[in-house]
Amino acid sequence: MDIIFETHLKNLEHYLLSLLSKNMENGNQIAIWRKPKSSYIQILIDKTGITKRVSPNLEELPSGFIIHPFEDQSDQKAYFMEADSYFKIDIGIPIEEQKETLEEVGFSTPVSELKRTMKKVITEINSHEEVFLDTAKESFMELVEKGIHSIQKGELHKIVPAKIKKVKLNPDFDLVKSFNRLVQSYPNAFVNFFHLPDVGTWMGASPEILIQTKGDEFQTISLAGTQKAQGENPLKSAAWTQKEIEEQALVSRYIVDCFKKIRLREYDEQGPKTVLAGNLLHLRSDFKVNMKSTNFPQLGTVMLNLLHPTSAVCGMPRAAALEFLHKNEPFNRSFYAGFLGPVNVEDETSIYVNLRTARLVDGQAILYAGAGVTEDSIPENEWEETEMKCDIIAKHLN
Repeated sequence: MDIIFETHLKNLEHYLLSLLSKNMENGNQIAIWRKPKSSYIQILIDKTGITKRVSPNLEELPSGFIIHPFEDQSDQKAYFMEADSYFKIDIGIPIEEQKETLEEVGFSTPVSELKRTMKKVITEINSHEEVFLDTAKESFMELVEKGIHSIQKGELHKIVPAKIKKVKLNPDFDLVKSFNRLVQSYPNAFVNFFHLPDVGTWMGASPEILIQTKGDEFQTISLAGTQKAQGENPLKSAAWTQKEIEEQALVSRYIVDCFKKIRLREYDEQGPKTVLAGNLLHLRSDFKVNMKSTNFPQLGTVMLNLLHPTSAVCGMPRAAALEFLHKNEPFNRSFYAGFLGPVNVEDETSIYVNLRTARLVDGQAILYAGAGVTEDSIPENEWEETEMKCDIIAKHLN
């Protein structure tokens, strides 16, 4: 590693460690993220000490950060942090040259002491009564078989069962280093960390935009199909099976059906194309709408409500898939496969599906991963897919 870059990285990590330690010790809510293909780490702090629940009416909300569980838990569905403090760090510029635009933290505290404080705060705040059990391979494969059987009977078109995998964190686990490793390793992902006292601490690198609005443009994507990236040029050498192509087409059709429900006919669809997310390949199609020419300024909120939970994380038909998961999935997904992201920050709203994510609890990372099951699924292959997805975060934790 270049010595200048290494020094720059150490200073950045020291700053982030100081910032997190100070705010988490003070009981503040904090979100940190890096958007796909961006050179900025963005930071939002809510200092009110109030845990806020809101309906996700995006156009009416103030500047902030939203986190919604997989399923609605009340009329006030989402958790919301207001931007009492918001700023960003340019990764390409030395931190000392940006001090005027950053929140003051003081660099006098040694790194070792900051790490101890962080570890203590995370352990105390996230000591949780909920029991997390690793999903056994046999149990998951039985669930996949059950899903295939329901599809064959005509009850479902697709189902997305998930699993839990626990990883014990090393005694010297460094949250900031892990976050920065994700930033460097996954330039095309929404790398995120959020901390809500009494609710949870999560970190992830999601490949999937749910909805995005910027100016008059609305955007969403359909992302499905998974295979390991191989060779020198994995994008060109990828070969997709009929099962994977159909799985992605189902998600695209679901988006088009949502447009039809609201009588929206003017949209631009591009794809599917193969995209790289970490060490995995997916099939992706992009959908764009001009909200001004279609006279639909509230399209972000309307489509968010129609799309979540998408068929890529739940299944189809949605009601039947949710019922299947309630009956057969033996754990609470919490924020996994929910959505999160900045709302009305710099005149832009970017909401992502909360995938490739880890919940930090009591010295452990609780990893979540799902697999899209269709009639042609092979249970062993679906298990391997979830293992690959878990590894995207796991390999950067310790």
